[in-house]
This record gives sequence, C-alpha cells and structure tokens, in this order.
Amino acid sequence: MASKDNEKAKKVAEFIENFKKQTEVLVTDVFPQKVLDIEDIYQKMIAEKLSDVHADINIPVPEPFYPEGGEPATKKRKVGANGSDSASAAVPTGTPVLVFPGGQVRTNSYIHKWAEDVKPLIMDLMEHANMVKMWISFLIPKIEDGNNFGVSIQEDTMAEARQVETESATYLDQLSRYYISRAKIITKIAKYPHVEDYRQSIRELDEKQIVCLRLTLCEMRNQYASLHDIIHKNMDKIKKPRSGNSENLY
Repeated sequence: MASKDNEKAKKVAEFIENFKKQTEVLVTDVFPQKVLDIEDIYQKMIAEKLSDVHADINIPVPEPFYPEGGEPATKKRKVGANGSDSASAAVPTGTPVLVFPGGQVRTNSYIHKWAEDVKPLIMDLMEHANMVKMWISFLIPKIEDGNNFGVSIQEDTMAEARQVETESATYLDQLSRYYISRAKIITKIAKYPHVEDYRQSIRELDEKQIVCLRLTLCEMRNQYASLHDIIHKNMDKIKKPRSGNSENLY
C-alpha cells in the first residue's frame, strides 16, 4: 500500500515538474508570438470598412392587406341592445408572417467568420492564463515568517493571471449574447415587417458587434503582452522568491 502511494506521489511530482517547464516555455516563447499573431489579425480587421458588416435580412416587406372592399378598416358602428350605436375599434388586420417567403434567415456571415477566428484565440488565452496561475502556485514556497517580498510578487502576478482568465470568459459570453440579441430582433422583424426601426437596429447591432470584436482582439493582445512583461521582469523572484535578492516588482 505504501509503495503504491509513493508511486502516485512520484507521478504527481513528475507532472508538476513537467508542467513548470511547459509553462515557462509558454511565457518566454509562446506569449510573444501570440502578441504578434493577434496584432496581425487586429490590423486586418480594422483595415476593413465598417459598412462591409451589413447583411441582407431576407425578410421582405409584404404588401398591405385590406379586407374585402379594398378600403382599410377604421371604425365600425355597433348597435347596442337598446338600439343605440357606438363606435368601436375595428379588428386589426395587419400582415401576419406565417412562413419566411425568402427561406432561412441566416446569420451575418461576415461577423460569424470573424467570431469563429477570434473564438479559438479567446480559448487559448483562458487556458494560458490558467496555466500561468497554476505555475506560480506551484512555485510559491511554504509559509514562513519574514522574507516574503518574493512571495508577494508571485501573488500579484497570479492575481493578474486570474483577472485575465476571468475577462477572457466574458469575451465568450459577449459572443453568445450577440447571437441571442440578433435572433430576438429578427423575430420582431418577422412579426412586424413594416417597422423600419427593427431593421435599422439589426444594422446597428452588427456594427456594434464588429467593434466589440476589434476591442476584444486589442485587449487580448495587451493581456498577453502584459503577462509576458511582468513575468519576464520578475522571473528570478517568481522562480526563487526567497533567494535573498531584493529586486522590486515593476
């Protein structure tokens, strides 16, 4: 039984050592490349015109429907039980949409393409921030009195990684909320096809989403650069927090 426990402990120790090596390579080599890759995508996105984002909704405006007689209903008279008549509102006729005459209402292919390009980058950032957080937690020494300046540097850096991980999760949430919001407006257009404001709101929503994607790329680039910078400047203290060196946290 003891031999099995020792074997498990040995495997865990090997995992931690391999994890440390992988994360250190991630910070020193992968992070700078990620900054360059995201910057390249960001520059391509901002180079395109904002008007290119607009897409056809594929819900035509039907012809107004009138009841038999060719005149729109306004008011009709109703005779009461005592013989008097009173004005009452006519039953609204409208133009209900039972099917989409143009077929399927597709998503905005321009935004969808960019969203599919950005989503893997968000997932990578979330995973990398989590790896940095765990890497530093493995490097934190046992609790002792005094000489904890290096430990405070580790904790500050780990807090930065934790914040990046949390913010990257909100980026994914923004993507899903965009599709839900757009779908709700589409159903409004289908129900009220003559209301131009609903159609304009789709155009405004699409423009807003592409701006959000640009800001997301910009933030991810900055977060990679910030994590790389703070870790690079304080690598000695992060790896050996109690080495006796009194370098300051930048």
